[in-house]
Amino acid sequence: ADRHAPPAPPLAPRRRVGASAAPRAMAGGSHDSQQEEHAMHSIESAEALKGAIRAVVYGGGIIAMLGAYGVIQERIMSEPYSDEFFRVSVFLVLCNRLVAIVYASGMIACKGEECGNKAPLWKYLAISFSNVAATWCQYEALRYVSFPVQMLGKSFKMMPVMFWGIVISGKKYQAKDWMIALGVTWGVTQFLLTGEIKSKHANQGSSIYGLLLLLCFLACDGFTSTFQEKLFRDHKTSKYNQMLYVNSGSAVVSAGTLLLSGGAPKALGFCVRHPEFVAHAGTLSAAAVSGQFFIYSLVKEYGALSLAATMNLRQVLSIL
Repeated sequence: ADRHAPPAPPLAPRRRVGASAAPRAMAGGSHDSQQEEHAMHSIESAEALKGAIRAVVYGGGIIAMLGAYGVIQERIMSEPYSDEFFRVSVFLVLCNRLVAIVYASGMIACKGEECGNKAPLWKYLAISFSNVAATWCQYEALRYVSFPVQMLGKSFKMMPVMFWGIVISGKKYQAKDWMIALGVTWGVTQFLLTGEIKSKHANQGSSIYGLLLLLCFLACDGFTSTFQEKLFRDHKTSKYNQMLYVNSGSAVVSAGTLLLSGGAPKALGFCVRHPEFVAHAGTLSAAAVSGQFFIYSLVKEYGALSLAATMNLRQVLSIL
């Protein structure tokens, strides 16, 4: 019976599910990967745009605030008040620092930040000393050199910042960075050697002393911004924390200098005799603190050399 049974039908070929699904899975995975790359690229572009906008805002704030600061500073230091000149420049430094302390304390309270020092106190004090010295040299220089000369002299700032960056942070700069800095330095040097540099109320010989003050300013100011950048990077300080402690140290130094030099009675007497000076000093402090906010923001996010380049642009615009 088995011999006469009809033959069994042939088995249908098995369908290879994996073989046909694999290409579709690979195609789907490739598509997903492309979408992820496109999304990442869009996010990076958006972040880059936001970063560029922040840099422009910070730079514009520095130029605007310090431009106003420079004009008021020149009025105070190089023009008389009823035939009497103001000579106690460290008093202006103290006023600026006290207003900055009030502002930084208020911002720390509003943002709920800790008031404790994030870095060793000696590091804050190092910035304070260099900052007071730079500011004092800046004020004093206006007694001996003109405002445009002071502005151009500050354009040397890129070289000291690069030098301090190498010494303090071990940075390395490309050849084009050095060429740009040298080109700016050479152009400023040519102007200072060929043009009129003295202040209109100073004699020609005293302008050399003014240039020496500018050199001291450049050295101290370059150290200040470079060391600020190092504190931001190494100790993760906020800009308000650093502003509070640096200005507190600067206030102590400037107040001590004012008292030991006997300048406090002179400055207070000048305030009583010339109420217009008090208004100018208050406006100067407001502009200085606003400038500090933008400077700390720029240094924290983009570094000290970015600040130096911004300051170069500011010098040119201030002269114009």
